[in-house]
Amino acid sequence: MTATTRDIAADITAAIIARLEAGTLPWQRSWSVTGEGGRPLRHEGVPYTGINALWLWATADTYGYRSRYWMTARQARELGGEINRDARPSFSVYASTFRKAGMPNLLGATADQMIRFLRSYVVFNADEIVGLPDYYYPREVAPTPLLISERQDRIDAFFAGIPAKVRHGGDRAFFHPTFDYIQMPHTGSFKSGDAYASVRAHETVHWAGHASRLDRTFGKRFGDNAYCVEELVAELGSAMICGDLGLSTELHDSHASYLANWLGVLRADKTAIFLAAAKAEQAFSYLRAFSTEAAAETRPPHEPENTTWVGSR
Repeated sequence: MTATTRDIAADITAAIIARLEAGTLPWQRSWSVTGEGGRPLRHEGVPYTGINALWLWATADTYGYRSRYWMTARQARELGGEINRDARPSFSVYASTFRKAGMPNLLGATADQMIRFLRSYVVFNADEIVGLPDYYYPREVAPTPLLISERQDRIDAFFAGIPAKVRHGGDRAFFHPTFDYIQMPHTGSFKSGDAYASVRAHETVHWAGHASRLDRTFGKRFGDNAYCVEELVAELGSAMICGDLGLSTELHDSHASYLANWLGVLRADKTAIFLAAAKAEQAFSYLRAFSTEAAAETRPPHEPENTTWVGSR
């Protein structure tokens, strides 16, 4: 089922605005809900990316879904499942295009124009479906928290391969674009390793956007709010990194002041959140490649790469 008449961007933006107005983050998740963490997954175990990851995270949090898996009704039937009668449908979005015929110019030539627009299709969380294979449902036992050492190993492994210059000291966290380094308070200044990782991830997303790397700019689109949008990209990127590591996320005091600015940007531009999510996804992929390369360099011969981050069966 495909929706073409609804204003998908407006619907998603309105839902996100409502969450922000309530003082909560749509991308904030407590991974202890299922003990599994990570992004929402398609039926074949591939993670959703960009705005779809953000949207389905928010939907799962709203309705208390425990499964990470989402699928269409047809995919559910092919897997032997049946949608509950009172199931709540959600949707996944994708970009499409159509060709608009151009008008002749003074020389009689015409130039067609490619128009981009959003389309959506209905998906259901596995919690709304009965009869699927067992691995689509979280185990009904209390999750066993990772040991502090195990959690720290995940954090260290991710950041170790990233060639960013990181300095520790003081009471502020920031990225200095002119001198190209990240400043972080000492780890002991944070209430947990998760909190440190979340803030460092935020600043590392800023680092990835430097002119010598991804060269992330927004032109004149957001005017004086461009810095605010950059902060939103970093916040979303941090959430993606924490989700990949299975860590909890939260809005830090230093970023809470941006809530009003984010609301202003989203109200003025219904596609701003789509751009921010896409830029955050780009930064996440860029940073994760360093971690993957570092792991490959230390992996024994013939040992395959661990790909459980996309959802093991």
